[in-house]
Amino acid sequence: MYYFPEGTKIYYSVTFAATKTISAVTNASPAVATATAHGYSDLDPVLIASGWEDANDTIWEVDSQTADTFNITGLDSSSTTYYPAGSGVGTASKVSSWMEIPQILTIASNGGGPKYNTVSPLATRNDIKVPVGFEASSIDLEIGYDPTNATQAAMAGITRAFTKVALKLVVPGGGRLYGYGNLLLSEVPKLNKGSAITKAASISMDGRMVGYGA
Repeated sequence: MYYFPEGTKIYYSVTFAATKTISAVTNASPAVATATAHGYSDLDPVLIASGWEDANDTIWEVDSQTADTFNITGLDSSSTTYYPAGSGVGTASKVSSWMEIPQILTIASNGGGPKYNTVSPLATRNDIKVPVGFEASSIDLEIGYDPTNATQAAMAGITRAFTKVALKLVVPGGGRLYGYGNLLLSEVPKLNKGSAITKAASISMDGRMVGYGA
């Protein structure tokens, strides 16, 4: 099965519910967080701040919750090398509302690929490529310029204040992608004769982008 980006909708949010303290996180797949009286429901997107780098500043969906615990869906923290036991505690903040980014004309994703260092042992003829992490990532957009659009005005204010936002992409096939970082909207419109006036926008990710199926 193949899917194409046409039909994708993109949302952002600067609105989060009250922060809940995560007092413990298991080393498991999925990781289970303890947060007293969190109040979350299945599929709620929450921003996790954690001592674990690969869980931090990332939007995750929750599942299989009890009154005081919830699964961090998609987070496999089984490896104590990258998820040291006891150090994943932090906070969770539910994304409370979403605003759709209007009049998107083009979209392009950038970065996010693996990074390597090359090691050249003296005793061998062949170099070794060692994975060391992942590139920074962003989503770049062209949107139709509209000076009367309230959402574009709000995006301009977010840009000037460097306010962090949650990001959600709803893609064909029912998939959902989440990110968290800075939303920037250019103040200079692009004017080309015979073409619609546009503005450039970009969301740069602080943490991982996490995807879920239908």
